Amino acid sequence: MKRLYVIVFLVIAAAAALGLAIAEHSGYVLIAYRSFRFESSLWATLALVAVLWLVIWGIKALVLLVMTSAGVVNPMSRRNRSRRVQVAIEHGQLDLAEGRWSSAQRHLSRAAEAERQPLLYYLGAARAANEQGHYEESDNLLERALERQPQAELAIALNHAQLQTDRGDTDGALATLQAMHERHPHNAQTLRQLQRLHQQRGDWSAVIKLLPELRKDKVLPAAELAELERRAWGNNLSLAAQREADGTVGLQSLNGAWQQLTSAQRQEPQLVLAYAEQLRQLGAQAEAEEVLRTALKRNYDSHLARLYGLVRGSDPARQLQLAEGWLKDHPADSSLLLTLGRLCLQSSLWGKARDYLESSLRIQRNPEACAELARLLAQMGDTERSNQLFQEGLGLLDERLLAAPLPVPAHA
Repeated sequence: MKRLYVIVFLVIAAAAALGLAIAEHSGYVLIAYRSFRFESSLWATLALVAVLWLVIWGIKALVLLVMTSAGVVNPMSRRNRSRRVQVAIEHGQLDLAEGRWSSAQRHLSRAAEAERQPLLYYLGAARAANEQGHYEESDNLLERALERQPQAELAIALNHAQLQTDRGDTDGALATLQAMHERHPHNAQTLRQLQRLHQQRGDWSAVIKLLPELRKDKVLPAAELAELERRAWGNNLSLAAQREADGTVGLQSLNGAWQQLTSAQRQEPQLVLAYAEQLRQLGAQAEAEEVLRTALKRNYDSHLARLYGLVRGSDPARQLQLAEGWLKDHPADSSLLLTLGRLCLQSSLWGKARDYLESSLRIQRNPEACAELARLLAQMGDTERSNQLFQEGLGLLDERLLAAPLPVPAHA
């Protein structure tokens, strides 16, 4: 309130000072130019200038108001076009995230045509079309994106390959990725998608060929790369065992694939396990036993020990003796105890087999040990306990469990 009083006082004081100045001297202004002549008092001239300034300011404000109003009302104005595009972007992105594919495609296509940097909107619209099964429309949208932003060729191609994979066209995806790999040989995303596609197609030899590049360009963390390498070589051994070579089904191809491994790889338990398992399935029991025995002497592994009980070496007694020697250092290994039970079954040592299998089950309730002991007890006449064990291991058996021979039935 005090501030208002001060302002009023200052205005009155200024008006009084101006009035005194006017009363003291009116002043004189003369403007002459050729035939034009203007003369007036100083104060009247200043008042005229002030009025002219107010008129010009008013006209300018009025024009601005009219233009702004026209922009709001006119649907074709830049303001409204920009607003419609923004709404299309917001709706399209939300529709895409929530799976409303038709709406997402419509909104994002509209946004892409209006924006100067349309790549993300074309990619979203292409994905929405792909999800609806409109594959030709999806590809056309990606072609349009390439026309508008040719510098984004790699990004568009990678998305195209992913959409091709999603629609089940793995051949097309492979062609797209291989083309990009030739043009951008060190691009990490291209290599990663190629690796995943080869895995999906079950082409493990192609994954193996890609491994040096994955390692060189550090596409995967070291631990993940090592696991992929073991898995690729392991699956490659399985595939090799299914081939025919010179009339011998699989064995020659399997040994050839094994020899392709480095010395260090041939000592990895996971790969030794894969190789020995394929040898066993091909009937090369003695070779499988030798491979496992050598690996277990070098470095004991529980998985290898379990498989050792499923192979028949040339000397079963020596095989059992070796396994019992490992038990001294690994007395609580349920897999080794299961193997000892199986080896005793092979040598017709029924009581010893029962002891080993029951020891294995005391350490771990393993379905394989349940099945082996149940079969043994059934042949020994203990049908009640046998049925209990069969029920416990029901549904978890497979052909790898069954060792032979069995004891002669008690009534025979």
